[in-house]
Amino acid sequence: MSCEVTEIDPAARRVRTRQGASQGQAASSGSAAGSGAGAQAGDGSHPDAWEPFDKLVIATGASPIRPKVPGLEARGVYSPTSLDEGLRLRALLDEGGPRRAVIVGGGYIGIEMAEALVLRGLEVSLVDMLPQVMGTLDAVMAALVAKALEAAGVSLHLEEALEGFESHQGRLAAVRTNKGTLPADVAILGLGVRPNSALAAGAGLALGDRGAIKVDDHLRTAVGGIWAAGDCAESFHLVSRRPAHIALGSVANKHGRVVGINVAGGDARFPGVVGTAVTKFLETEVARTGLGEREAQALGLDYAVGKIDGATKARYYPGAAAITVKLLAERGSGRLLGSQIVGGAGSAKRIDSLAVALHAGLTVEDVVGLDLGYAPPFSGVWDPVHLAARQAVKLV
Repeated sequence: MSCEVTEIDPAARRVRTRQGASQGQAASSGSAAGSGAGAQAGDGSHPDAWEPFDKLVIATGASPIRPKVPGLEARGVYSPTSLDEGLRLRALLDEGGPRRAVIVGGGYIGIEMAEALVLRGLEVSLVDMLPQVMGTLDAVMAALVAKALEAAGVSLHLEEALEGFESHQGRLAAVRTNKGTLPADVAILGLGVRPNSALAAGAGLALGDRGAIKVDDHLRTAVGGIWAAGDCAESFHLVSRRPAHIALGSVANKHGRVVGINVAGGDARFPGVVGTAVTKFLETEVARTGLGEREAQALGLDYAVGKIDGATKARYYPGAAAITVKLLAERGSGRLLGSQIVGGAGSAKRIDSLAVALHAGLTVEDVVGLDLGYAPPFSGVWDPVHLAARQAVKLV
């Protein structure tokens, strides 16, 4: 059953539906789910009709950013943010033809695709407009990720802007930037996503600075009986105390639980986010939560930095890997503001204890005293998280 919602009329409590939309059309233009009288929409009886609703949930998600550059439709250019697109990319790789790959964008998608393509034996180049990979990290931490990429043979082209794609007989041949041309058999666009909020905006619902739908802590829009959830909606950032758009599956699933309870007549609230995210490239794990330095500076916060280079296990224990932990703390109050971690196996999930600390509003002195688990196969007597907090305590 394919049913696309093309318009929302909040005043009349109805949505316009179109039958027969392909999955691709539905994904690109968005969809909305209603309850009550509108629950019968999509039975095929009306090709284009208005359907009433009692309650409405807008969960239209987000779409990959695809820049308007020449050659974008060449075979071999992919935005792997859906299962279908990923399967098409894998089918191309399974043909055995592609040898050279160019990834545009050095964020989470770009890093993870670099890993996958390196493991498949391709020559990989990564292009990013920024002077660093992983723009959500501070420069000193991003440099550690860049080092791991280059050690694996990935060619980094930083501070380069995509200008277009060149093709031969409809097939990708090269990626063109403002600094040159990179031969390519396959190109990956990893430029992030934008919320699919046009449907909501057309209905007069308020959007935030990044185009996501404004909601309260119950995920209600300003119009009674209409909720928004997932990648199309804002969340409240518990550290910055401002709305934020965090397009992650973990956040979207929590949104869904809250909306489901509330639509069914319950009373659930979404407490907010701290921006926790993890990824990896081969043996290098990457994690972040809370605010980075650029974010803290934009908010006008006076902060101190605690940073240490340590080991994931007791240093004498076999298999100990390097780990770098960086903490930000507010001067005066000592309030933990954020953390970033880069290191070997066993590094990334340490971020969870710091995410909990941010939710609880702990200070770095509190973090020093946390009763974290200790045994030589897992940590030194002082965990790297403790050690970074001890450094920060000296400066706040």
